[in-house]
Amino acid sequence: MSLPSPFRLRRDQSALLVVDVQEKLVPAMFEAERVTRGVSLLCRVARQLDIPVVVTEQNPQKLGVTVEAVHRVLDVFTPHEKMRFSACTEDVMHDLDLSNKGSVVLCGLETHICVLQTALDLVENGFTVFVVQDAVSSRYESDKRAGLERMRGAGVVSSSVEMAIYELLGEAGTGDFRALLPYVK
Repeated sequence: MSLPSPFRLRRDQSALLVVDVQEKLVPAMFEAERVTRGVSLLCRVARQLDIPVVVTEQNPQKLGVTVEAVHRVLDVFTPHEKMRFSACTEDVMHDLDLSNKGSVVLCGLETHICVLQTALDLVENGFTVFVVQDAVSSRYESDKRAGLERMRGAGVVSSSVEMAIYELLGEAGTGDFRALLPYVK
């Protein structure tokens, strides 16, 4: 296996981390529907391409569980409950270490709080982090922009849902491409 590239997503080197896309948070987010759709699509792609998926929930007793749109796609998963803002809890880091992947595709809520602190912790732990800009959000667009800007300054690579999908696929004409095509049209 070649070393992870700070400039390219590769399916054999990547894990997907979904941060706090929960029932009571999503409705308050800027462009909530677009973000939920993007996160769900990334989960579908990860399942199709056998990319490990790790999901967190911030204080689910207060903020609810992961939204139904993600549940439908992932079917069976066990979210990691947390109280820390960073998703890099001991359990999450254990799962990421077990996956033996050097790159993390990062999506979720809120960009300037939990996603930012997660990205910073992942970078400090040696991961190449790709934040998917249209699959993260905050209550206010200005906070989302500030969080993304801060991540870029820390060496996090920016991506979009479509950029990530097509990079992870790598080529057209495959069974994986045909299976995912209806979702990206």
